[in-house]
Amino acid sequence: MALITWTEEQYGTTVAVADDQHKTLFGMLNKLHELAAGGNRLSVGNQLDELINFVVKHFQTEQDLMQAKGYPDLAAHKAEHDKLVGTCADLQKKFHAGQAEITQDTTAFVKGWLDSHIPTFDKPYGPALNG
Repeated sequence: MALITWTEEQYGTTVAVADDQHKTLFGMLNKLHELAAGGNRLSVGNQLDELINFVVKHFQTEQDLMQAKGYPDLAAHKAEHDKLVGTCADLQKKFHAGQAEITQDTTAFVKGWLDSHIPTFDKPYGPALNG
């Protein structure tokens, strides 16, 4: 069963590229969640790296769009992104050093962050980025 499922009502921003990337991100997180329940360490590590690389790309896409449109809350939005990327980079480093594991608690944390971030920070940029 999927950890997180994209719906227009809960996660839609009306910005097609952002919504498409969110859908991809959710799929990648769901795959990591499944692997964390019993996949081998190499598969977990590969999926973790792929997910984090995609998240960084996605955040840059959002920030570039905000910059191009003069979005007034760009700095606060970027600060939220930077905090998550820092947390993920630290976990990634520890995982590859054998000092941490990726568990379903880890993926649940990311889901919780997305559940909070997208409705609170992403949905409000829809009108500005579509204008």
